[in-house]
Amino acid sequence: MAALPAYVPGRKTPGAIVLASNESPYGLLPSVAAVLAEHANGVSRYPDMGASRLLDAVAAHHGVEPARVAVGAGSVEVVGQVAAATVDGGDEVVFGWRAFEAYPIITAVAGGSAVKVPLDPSHTHDVDAMVAAVTDSTRLVILCNPNNPTGTAVGRDELLRLADGVPEDVVLVVDEAYREYVDPVAVPDAFELLGDRPNVVVTRTFSKAYALAGLRVGYALASPEVAAAVRKCQVPFSVSALAQEAAIAALGDTEEVRRRAALTVAERARVTAALRDGGYDVPDSQANFVWLPLGERSAEFAAACAEAGVLVRPFAGEGVRVTIGLDAENDRFLEVASSLPVAVG
Repeated sequence: MAALPAYVPGRKTPGAIVLASNESPYGLLPSVAAVLAEHANGVSRYPDMGASRLLDAVAAHHGVEPARVAVGAGSVEVVGQVAAATVDGGDEVVFGWRAFEAYPIITAVAGGSAVKVPLDPSHTHDVDAMVAAVTDSTRLVILCNPNNPTGTAVGRDELLRLADGVPEDVVLVVDEAYREYVDPVAVPDAFELLGDRPNVVVTRTFSKAYALAGLRVGYALASPEVAAAVRKCQVPFSVSALAQEAAIAALGDTEEVRRRAALTVAERARVTAALRDGGYDVPDSQANFVWLPLGERSAEFAAACAEAGVLVRPFAGEGVRVTIGLDAENDRFLEVASSLPVAVG
């Protein structure tokens, strides 16, 4: 346990602009607010452990049978459930690095060994290197697409090469927590492309575009056999009754979700262009954040932003991730960033 890395959340400081946690800046969806008020008095009771109504709603949303769905407290828990179902002591888990910082923790908790494959020079997953890293000891491969924290994504050809290169007895998880923010022409829906493959699991979350980060709901789409195994590894009652009802309501509000995602995508383009005009190296993002690969200047940049009342997410020695917020919040960040020679010199 002493060697286990600790998850580092984005900072929260009263009065500061928080662009550190990839949350939706627009608040609850209208339908969700009404549902929470309606069901709040029921929290003294245990929720439906099988989340049957939520399974049905997710299945209907994707046009599949409920047997192909598993849920958990956010997609991070669902990925952990997949690892618990597939990884034994000493088994290898392959993923790109840097990617979502929970992956090494999930691997260690499952008793596995992390195989970190460096991203390519464009800060994107090198799928050919990931395939080459698979050995007879590999039980799980994880692709974060778009990738957290770099925002980059692999396209159809790369995704197919990865899926074709992973042996059929190795589970491939495509973590699509930021799916709602991608250009669908450039970044394929992994479930539509690979959903017929028994060893492929696609994970999604309600924490980002659906604005339910505080209620913790995520899900996996998989073959019935894999989904059944993943459900067995869920912590009992981990998805609360409020979370289940809120997620069902959110799925019925897809037009508003699309509208909000489009606002974020437009702001992402504006922020990216402004940063590049200011001399920053910003890779193309398909998520609700941008990545500044500042290397050894990352901590200093983040500290200067915090001093100015803007909280961003540094990864020491590597880069800084900045969530796309409201227009005025983004304006303030850009104002601060333009005043920091540490980041452009």
